Amino acid sequence: MSEPSTERSTPIPEFRCALIVGAGQGLSAAIARLFARYGMQVALASRQPEKLASVCKEIGGQAFSCDAADPDDVQRLFAEVDGAMCEPDVVVYNASGRVRGPIADLDPAQVERSLAVTAYGGFLIGQQAVRRMLPHKHGAILFTGASASVKGYPHSAPFAMGKFALRGLAQSMARELSPQGIHVAHFVIDGAIAQPGRTSTSTLPDSMLDPEAIAVNYLHVLRQPRSAWTWEMEVRPWVEKF
Repeated sequence: MSEPSTERSTPIPEFRCALIVGAGQGLSAAIARLFARYGMQVALASRQPEKLASVCKEIGGQAFSCDAADPDDVQRLFAEVDGAMCEPDVVVYNASGRVRGPIADLDPAQVERSLAVTAYGGFLIGQQAVRRMLPHKHGAILFTGASASVKGYPHSAPFAMGKFALRGLAQSMARELSPQGIHVAHFVIDGAIAQPGRTSTSTLPDSMLDPEAIAVNYLHVLRQPRSAWTWEMEVRPWVEKF
């Protein structure tokens, strides 16, 4: 007599339409390619959407213009994506602002803008996404953080301020929205991301984060069954210290 099966069928969430905000040729493009490969329509938003033409052509996606720190612009973006494609049930926030320098020398206006893009923009995008997802009790909002989300560095106070705030936003949203069927997750990207002209050396292979490898982790979190959701994932190359 055979042993009874202990396996159980756990449903994997299905998603149709993704919006990636703060898109560029690196991580955002890698995420867009992978999502498209798994059957999603993909919209990409940037202040310079013309730079996304090659990625859009490759995946059959569309690019939209948006200043993530402008409430009216964000509202317009979602309305345009709704009309041209579909209501996004996955939203990825990759936008951030960075100002470097000694604290005594920083320009307050530049710091204000950095915080607006990194943190306030995340709130605006998240709010519009939630308003669309709540009626369906389904969706995912993924925020891209950094080493600065959990530790501040010299001459990088504005970036740390913004990323700490974004992490707090993600944690609060996850606690509020998980019971309502919306998966909110934050990714701590702890290390340098490889890009054209800046890659790992032969003496230190895999010492930089491969954007394609990071994208796999975004998809993994997206496909988690609801009984075992995570709100945060850290990814780092082996050369990074904890």
